[in-house]
Amino acid sequence: MAVCIAVIAKENYPLYIRSVPSQNELKFHYTVHTSLDVVEEKVSAVGKSLADQRELYLGLLYPTEDYKVYGYVTNSKVKFVIVVDSSNTSLRDNEIRSMFRKLHNSFTDVMCNPFYNPGDPIQSKAFNGIVSGMMVQTG
Repeated sequence: MAVCIAVIAKENYPLYIRSVPSQNELKFHYTVHTSLDVVEEKVSAVGKSLADQRELYLGLLYPTEDYKVYGYVTNSKVKFVIVVDSSNTSLRDNEIRSMFRKLHNSFTDVMCNPFYNPGDPIQSKAFNGIVSGMMVQTG
């Protein structure tokens, strides 16, 4: 499962970042931040081609020695980034896609909340619960 899940606003500031274990939190912030360049490259490449515009899943953004970073962009240009441990070889592409789909659906629920101001950090307990279900369980 995931070791870090991030939701990045259209303007490239974090709306939500959660990582496990928490002592590596700064490292994951850096990993998510550096992945935004790759996301922008892939989005601009899709924009230039006549590919299917409905494909929101960007796939593997880049692998590192310890982690694999996957990306997803909504129609409103909000970016989701999931960092997975490289040692987890059983996780397939369609499982990553379903994780992004669940994350997107939960994010949509947060956006539909009349008490949520778009652009504020996400503090929803329901969203946090969905993310907790996707995270690696430690301990």
